Amino acid sequence: MAETFPRLYTAEHEDFRKTARTFYEREVVPHHDQWERDGIVPRELWTKAGEAGLLCFDVPEEYDGPGVADFRYNVILSEEQARANVSGPGFSVHTDIIVPYLTSLGTDEQKRRWLPGCVSGEIITSIAMTEPVAGSDLQGVRTTAVDQGDHYLVNGSKTFISNGINSDLVIVVARTDPDAGHKGISLLVLERGMEGFERGRNLDKIGLHAQDTAELSFTDVRVPKENLLGEEGQGFIYLMMNLPQERLIIAAQAVAACEAIVEMCLSYARTREAFGKPIGKFQHNRFLVAEMATETRVARAFLEDCLRRHITGELTAVDAAMAKYWTTELQNKLVNQGVQLHGGYGYMMEFPIAKAYLDSRISTIYGGTTEIQKEIIGRSLGL
Repeated sequence: MAETFPRLYTAEHEDFRKTARTFYEREVVPHHDQWERDGIVPRELWTKAGEAGLLCFDVPEEYDGPGVADFRYNVILSEEQARANVSGPGFSVHTDIIVPYLTSLGTDEQKRRWLPGCVSGEIITSIAMTEPVAGSDLQGVRTTAVDQGDHYLVNGSKTFISNGINSDLVIVVARTDPDAGHKGISLLVLERGMEGFERGRNLDKIGLHAQDTAELSFTDVRVPKENLLGEEGQGFIYLMMNLPQERLIIAAQAVAACEAIVEMCLSYARTREAFGKPIGKFQHNRFLVAEMATETRVARAFLEDCLRRHITGELTAVDAAMAKYWTTELQNKLVNQGVQLHGGYGYMMEFPIAKAYLDSRISTIYGGTTEIQKEIIGRSLGL
């Protein structure tokens, strides 16, 4: 008798998928075009998401969270956002990337101070790693945090910070020891309203227009010692520990985007006519969409294998690098083919493939570029 394997998603997961899909359809899709013009999502959307139970699933109940440490729910929420083709809400940055630093490294006092608001959507978070002169090379960070006894004095600047305008808490990667290399990096939590903490431009990007992405600057910001996250000098290690989950969720978003792109192309190939028949009836187009569908299916299988490994604690940094590199490169390949299939209409913003084209380009850059992922993979092979 053939061995059967349990399905990755249970009935409870699929019920949650319906909840997430309904939320995006009702609360996001009708307003997203305006938010794209505004360059930001209103804070009210965050509290609505909190009320709907869509934020910070793994925060323990003692801090007003759901207490559900099952990353499948995180993936489902990101997949539904990608399928809806609405890139503005920065829920994934908040839930999957930043709040886990607070839950894993925070003291009980810090958790009680911050986590309930993160769950409700009243506190929005961001993480400030990248600087004008330090991107992929985190050891090149120049933002400093000088010990002043009961506080740190923070000076420096950051750029490309997702949720940067809306955020109330910013985890800042800063150098607490200028002579200790990667062992001199620490994580400090800066809060909205701290004197000397300024937000610059809401950056004008190619895509992700409704996702607020900011420049931040720090001039003699007094940060209480109580806002040190984890141990001093361990920041680089903490960042490396959390990157696999960040890269996995980017891969999940990429696969869902690929599936949405295939659907866009199928719909267009079935309805658009040329020379008296649907363009999908031409062998070239039929083969093209067949290839797109197959490659997406393969990517889905790889993603789900990585997700199973993550749930059981077996996902390695190399697995995550492979998933992030492969799926985001595929996303960019497919969306480019999709625009070509649409012809002139693919260049028109009224067609969803055009927005998908603009929003997809960042996927091979953020969370560590494709080149960084290949470097991780190559080193693991002994090269």
